[in-house]
Amino acid sequence: MVEVLSGFTVVWVIILVGYLTGRTGVLGTHGQPVLSRTAFFVASPALLFDTLAAADVQSVLGPQLVVAGASALAAGGIYLLVARLLLPRRSGSETVIGALSASMVNSANLGIPIAAYVLGDAALAAPVLIFQLALYTPIYVASLDATTASEARARGRGAGAGHDAGRRAGPIRPVGRWARFWRQVGHIALNPMIIGSALGLVFSATGWQLPGPVGESVSLIAGASIPAMLLAFGMSLVGSRPLEKAAGRRADVAVASVIKLIVHPALAWVLAGPVMGLEGDALLIAVVLGSLPTAQNVFVAASRYETGMVMAKDTVLVTTIVAIPAMIAVALLLA
Repeated sequence: MVEVLSGFTVVWVIILVGYLTGRTGVLGTHGQPVLSRTAFFVASPALLFDTLAAADVQSVLGPQLVVAGASALAAGGIYLLVARLLLPRRSGSETVIGALSASMVNSANLGIPIAAYVLGDAALAAPVLIFQLALYTPIYVASLDATTASEARARGRGAGAGHDAGRRAGPIRPVGRWARFWRQVGHIALNPMIIGSALGLVFSATGWQLPGPVGESVSLIAGASIPAMLLAFGMSLVGSRPLEKAAGRRADVAVASVIKLIVHPALAWVLAGPVMGLEGDALLIAVVLGSLPTAQNVFVAASRYETGMVMAKDTVLVTTIVAIPAMIAVALLLA
């Protein structure tokens, strides 16, 4: 238990330093995005390769991957049900963003540091990362493509703007949909996190090793990943003001946040414990990873499709602020 609390303390201290760095502006206006991009494109792939190359392939692609995927999909499904029955009616695309907010975890910026310093091994975040990048991303992109296209057609018909509007908002040709699908597959395949994870798993399965100087260089670059992610994360909290009344999305954010912070970890516990028989550290790992806050990628997707941006932003902020105390509670209950 002392080790778990110590790990959380390390994470919080670095986040606090990042927040103070952002408040003082010593890195300038572009400091936060530069740190984030450095971590995402350079240091984190190196860290994933370095850790997975020495990991057991079966443990990465085993029960934890099943728990991560099934619990996330179930949490998203619960949000869709609650939204349909209880929340004010929203567009289909905004409802998809709500489901993502309730189920997609911050597996990189917080997942990797939590896995490294609280759970003891950065490779433990790999199953969640692989599920979200390789499986969940194509699912939600296809859903948002379909719902936004349908809404565009409906707006075109409702506007009654004649043939020009009809042509602009007309059905998306199958060729266009397939082109976007294969483009998305290409983006996923070229994602640096996926590349780093895949290469690490290949080296683990084959027993290959990098030449000494090259391996040492990769390890040094990997060492920059966690500090950069946590500093950038702390800087991103500067000036955050969630749940403004004028936005009209407080109920949506509350539902998504409750599902993300309480229901999702509970689902992970049920699947990992009673269903799959995991115990001890394995059970703790599954539940803590399910307790991670909403991924910032949800807001990126909302911005890309111009839908649900207020809800995505507020849910990311609320769950991010509450998640670490919630994970401490989970650790106290299960450790």
